[in-house]
Amino acid sequence: MKSIAVFNNKGGVGKTTLTYHLGYALAELGYKTLLVDLDPQSNLTLFGLDPEQLHNIWQVEEAFIDDFVQARDEKPLSEFENIARDVRSIHFLLKPTEDGTDIPKTLAKPLDLHDNLGMIPGRLSIHTYEDKIASRWNDVYGGDPLAIRTVTQIRNFCEEYAKYYSYDYVVIDTSPSLGILNKVVISTVDGFLIPCMPDMFSLYGIQNIGKSLKGWKRDFNTIFTLLSDAKLSHFPKNFVSFLGFTIFNAKKYTGASEWDLSKAHYNYAKQIPATIRKYIDKDHRKHLTEVQLERPIGEMAVMHTFSTLPNMAQKYRTPMWEVPSCENLETEDKSTILGNSQRFKSTQTGFHIFAKDLLTRLEQLEGN
Repeated sequence: MKSIAVFNNKGGVGKTTLTYHLGYALAELGYKTLLVDLDPQSNLTLFGLDPEQLHNIWQVEEAFIDDFVQARDEKPLSEFENIARDVRSIHFLLKPTEDGTDIPKTLAKPLDLHDNLGMIPGRLSIHTYEDKIASRWNDVYGGDPLAIRTVTQIRNFCEEYAKYYSYDYVVIDTSPSLGILNKVVISTVDGFLIPCMPDMFSLYGIQNIGKSLKGWKRDFNTIFTLLSDAKLSHFPKNFVSFLGFTIFNAKKYTGASEWDLSKAHYNYAKQIPATIRKYIDKDHRKHLTEVQLERPIGEMAVMHTFSTLPNMAQKYRTPMWEVPSCENLETEDKSTILGNSQRFKSTQTGFHIFAKDLLTRLEQLEGN
């Protein structure tokens, strides 16, 4: 199993749309893939569930999020086990660790999105787990078992699900925050990628990520020097690697530049590799060739604007290329969707190209 985080310190770069369609592309290429929604806004989850379905999941969990032990003990064992084995949010899974109690032996089933593709839904309340990471962080240096479990449990769940369901890849959607939840998520996955818009804000986002990575790695290096081998076994062997950037959903100007971007956008886009070299330490990207560092993942495959296509994908809870085939298209959408059927369907090729390039970069981690 390889774990991947999609992350940028700047919001509005299409991170969630990219994550969802990457998951579908990997699944269609034959790889069992699990999506995990660790953005409190839970927009990735809404690609798989309508608000009412999500509300029903959250409602069942409410008492457990307030006090896991009390809610568990008030239920007959059989009823609790039925709740625990059903589709549950990531916060429900993490709540026993947050409350310092035993994790249920039953692994909650993932939401089934498609052949080879599952999802662990998000939940707005995940911020309380982040608070617990912060309050226990210093205890990790002393080897406190609960503190170590709190910091490593997200990674541990990825590994458990991969083992039980034979997932090849786990793809995590994150918030734009540089807070301690993302510190733990990014630092303990195998690799992360940065979706960018060709603008000044994405350049600053890369700067912020690079500066944060230095501090995060310093903290984890300290942990690795202080803990015993037995306690270090809960952590991944290697600190996270940078997989590259992609320019996503930018406005297309055919023939205006090498990447069919406006002159202003192209100028910003061409600054991205230099910004990466300056702010993201070479140790995080040593597996990448110079060409890979210079070029977006998938080149121009997912670079240009999809206009309202992602909105339709989320509305019908299916990837863009499957929207024209939906049997439940609403009357007011039919003419627009069917009139642009080829445009919807053509997005599949681009995301497959993107996914294959990303896999190539992941495979290169093996030799480093």
